[in-house]
Amino acid sequence: MEIEMKYVIGDREIARNIWEDEYLSGIEEKDSREKVYMKAAYFDTDDHILSKNDIAFRVRMEGPRIVASLKWKGASEDGLHTREEINVPVKDEACFILPNPEIFKESDIGRDMIALLNGKPLNSLLETRFLRSRLRVDTGKSICEVAIDEGEIVTDYGTTPICELEIELFSGDQEDIKKMGELLAEKYQLIPEDRSKYARGLSLLEEHEL
Repeated sequence: MEIEMKYVIGDREIARNIWEDEYLSGIEEKDSREKVYMKAAYFDTDDHILSKNDIAFRVRMEGPRIVASLKWKGASEDGLHTREEINVPVKDEACFILPNPEIFKESDIGRDMIALLNGKPLNSLLETRFLRSRLRVDTGKSICEVAIDEGEIVTDYGTTPICELEIELFSGDQEDIKKMGELLAEKYQLIPEDRSKYARGLSLLEEHEL
């Protein structure tokens, strides 16, 4: 289960201020800060069979690593996102262009997805490209990652910017990340974001179709 808070950041100056925030500096784990360039592609069939069944198929380059992910049963409210997720490391860069659904065949959701596809080819619907500045923090009750993403969502019909804060719970109490999110949101005038990057990209595609 993936649990995270997500907020829209007003501009890059605010993003820099959050990165240098004294509260976060006081609870961060030593040597956990890093900046990683990420590029992700999201896949579906021509008739969008996966998104119709609330399944997201993503392949993401995270610096030198490539990770394929399935996400499903997503829900969000007031910036709090919960969803089921599995991740599989991938060595072949070709997976970013033409992924093989069989990489998920060891999981129940993977087999369900393969059955849904029924041999239909997957196509890249959209990409996200962003720099992630992240650190790990320990509240005393919970371990979580605080990440600032700056970049763009890219589709065939245009782009939309990414400037957002994510607080992902690794272990501990869900209420901890809600309190942390509320504290930072009040301090930096952040707006809760109930849409994932993928959902925002799909909205851009849907606007074109209309």
